[in-house]
Amino acid sequence: MSDTVKLLSLAVATPEHVITQKEAAETSARLFSSRFRDFSHLASVFDNAGIRKRYAARPLEWFIEPHGWQDRMEAYGEVARSLFFETTTNALKQAGLQGRDVDCIVTISSTGIATPSLDAQLAQRMGFRSDIERVPVFGLGCAAGVSGFAIASRFARDRPGKTVLFVTVELCTLAFRLDELTRANIIATALFGDGAAACILRAGPEGKAEVESTGEHLFPDTLGIMGWKIDDTGFGVVLAQSLPPFAEAELGPAVDGILARNGLSRRDIDRFICHPGGTRVLAALESALSLESGTLDHERAVLAEYGNMSSPTILFVLERALKAGLPERSAMVAMGPGFTASCVTLKRVA
Repeated sequence: MSDTVKLLSLAVATPEHVITQKEAAETSARLFSSRFRDFSHLASVFDNAGIRKRYAARPLEWFIEPHGWQDRMEAYGEVARSLFFETTTNALKQAGLQGRDVDCIVTISSTGIATPSLDAQLAQRMGFRSDIERVPVFGLGCAAGVSGFAIASRFARDRPGKTVLFVTVELCTLAFRLDELTRANIIATALFGDGAAACILRAGPEGKAEVESTGEHLFPDTLGIMGWKIDDTGFGVVLAQSLPPFAEAELGPAVDGILARNGLSRRDIDRFICHPGGTRVLAALESALSLESGTLDHERAVLAEYGNMSSPTILFVLERALKAGLPERSAMVAMGPGFTASCVTLKRVA
């Protein structure tokens, strides 16, 4: 047990600006209803998304004006650095550590581009050592809260006693498009918010939970389900209508395969901790994993309070699950561009 990877701490944060779902619906109607004939058929998504509010990198008024790459990425850099600093500082404090104690950083983000990467930009302020390993990862999208956690845990496993910091920062709202008169853009406007999370992982005897296994499943011929299209204005969301039915049909066997490769089955899992991509996706997940309707209660609560923040969202769910008390074995599950399913199993630490 002493050489298994443990989660030492977990901290989450959001930007300061709040957008209620009512405000998002009213503003979207004002911006799109006269230009997009199908808007009236899509407007109900704001009521049915299960979201009360979300947090945003910029105030609501910012999104009413057109924006290009430069100001989107300037906003990304400013707010992402702030959230990185806040979550990392809190995670280190919880673990009784300082920046100089970190040996490796895995930084996840798919909603902005920063070169040098965020970890390098904040290295001096955080007090990181000059010999720190940095692993910035882009492109894993909503699955990255789990797949990034898995990458960080494998670094910790392969470096016994070393401290690994995992940070995920997503500013989904900065991808909002006034010019995209598409179903996917309206759905994204109703669903997505901004947030960040940081974890400390280390192989050793102490921690909040033990990382037992990791795994992924890449589905063939599914590139068009989720992702970004990129043009002169910025990111444009790719979000297929087929996502919930695809998840309902395909996720169960994929998770079964991941668990089987680690000597486990669904019967061994006491609690699934899932990425709440939306209410339809949550219903599909419960069906795919043979869970009773309403089982994913922490997920629905996070979705209501924060929206879908992409990769950090599942760590907000994990935080609630930890506070409620983990059962003997849990499985974190998320899906993302690729199309991919990621799974990490956690065991309760006695």
